[in-house]
Amino acid sequence: MDTPRHFQPHYDAVIVGARCAGAATAMLLARGGMNVLAIDRQAYGSDTMSTHALMRTGVLQLERWGLLPAVMAAGTPEIRATTFHYGCESLRLSIKPEYGVEYLCAPRRTVLDRILVDSARSAGADVRHGVVLSRLQIDSKGRVVAALLRDADGNSTAVRSDIVIGADGRQSTVAALVKAGTYLNGQSTTGYVYGYYEDLERYGYHWHFAENVAAGVIPTNHGQHCVFVGVPGTAFPTAFRGNVEGAFLQVLAANSPHLSDDVSRARLVGRLRGFAGVPGHLRQSHGPGWALVGDAGYFKDPLTAHGITDALRDAELLARAILDGRGLEAYQRERDVLSEPLFRDTEAIASFRWNLDGIKTLHSSLSASVQAECEYMAGLPAPVRREPQTRSATSDRNAALASEAC
Repeated sequence: MDTPRHFQPHYDAVIVGARCAGAATAMLLARGGMNVLAIDRQAYGSDTMSTHALMRTGVLQLERWGLLPAVMAAGTPEIRATTFHYGCESLRLSIKPEYGVEYLCAPRRTVLDRILVDSARSAGADVRHGVVLSRLQIDSKGRVVAALLRDADGNSTAVRSDIVIGADGRQSTVAALVKAGTYLNGQSTTGYVYGYYEDLERYGYHWHFAENVAAGVIPTNHGQHCVFVGVPGTAFPTAFRGNVEGAFLQVLAANSPHLSDDVSRARLVGRLRGFAGVPGHLRQSHGPGWALVGDAGYFKDPLTAHGITDALRDAELLARAILDGRGLEAYQRERDVLSEPLFRDTEAIASFRWNLDGIKTLHSSLSASVQAECEYMAGLPAPVRREPQTRSATSDRNAALASEAC
């Protein structure tokens, strides 16, 4: 645990949340010469719920940031094929080399989040764990100017900042404190049960779809596969009542009897976990002296396994908007143009109001949106590394961003 008593009195940016979105934003801003503080309530290297799967855009960014070798050196499997199962029909697609990406990967969050935090620290960011945001200080003009931070022992301090960034998840404290409005609400929810299995022979990603049930098998670190089943959110409370492991295999069998048999013979590591599902959202993600990134500003149902890729993408879009002086309005506009097609497709898939021909059509639309996103991000210039700038230079830049957001 890190104590607030050792914080600097002023930072160019304070980031609340130091997982995928927050740690990546901290790294990029620090590489851009800013004096950055990132805090997280959880312990360094702790696990969290995740699909783990990275799509091509996410892998592209890790490669561009110089982090992909470390991710793979941790024993993360290369994903060179993905297979879609529609009832009894299977469609196997090889991962074609494109935009410098030859394979996909699905690192455990205990691996990926550590690498991002370590890289942020190496870039000069101050990253603290076991620290929470209590409240924000807002001046008479409505601009966020400081954050009050508290550790587990109750030690508190206020640090001033030119911008406070909420990377603290879908239940973001920053979003609540600045009263960030939601302008796109999701309606569809999927309930999930998932676990990690050893001795399960599967190559690449596998996505299974049948009437009112979906499942996935995702190879990750330590020779394990993350296996999940998903049902409509309204069916979740009854589908897994009682014997969760037995219900898990029963629901899995309704999707794929062959997969259910294989999973029943594999070894479950730890216990099964559940997520009842919540609607997605797109929130206003900038204002005077503040911004939101990752799930804090944009969240959609995990069924399309695009959450980590979203987080890395939006971290780069936000960092570019701040460092290039284009303004936070440009960040939100870029994010929404890339996100809204993915959001609509995910909503339709998570609704379960489709037959097998319909889900194929939805996957084709989703694939086109993912391709467009990757093409856009690949066309951006590589992030520039700069020496730390003077406080006056960064203060002037971020004050301009804040006033533009008014």
